[in-house]
Amino acid sequence: MTSITEPGAVIGAVADLELGESRAYAVDGRQIAVFRMTDGSLRATDAVCPHRAGPLADGQFDAAKIVCPLHQYAFTFADGSCTSEGIGAVTVHRIEEHDGDIIVWL
Repeated sequence: MTSITEPGAVIGAVADLELGESRAYAVDGRQIAVFRMTDGSLRATDAVCPHRAGPLADGQFDAAKIVCPLHQYAFTFADGSCTSEGIGAVTVHRIEEHDGDIIVWL
């Protein structure tokens, strides 16, 4: 696990996010989508699709990508790039669990 001595924002308890669930959190005036994989690991991206502002936290996801529920554009968790040409990327945020809390870095 990475040290949390750098400034990070505690956004909630990991126990409040079920395995395979996602939700949007407001962090420093931004909307961040947090995804809890079925293995318990966490991923975080911007919560708004760059195509038509779709709610990414409401999309289907797997270990590699999130699919926007509005137009089915997929974005990788590795670097936020869209798998379709012509659509911008989303920002992928560092996220981890520490002592039961979800911490995200913007």
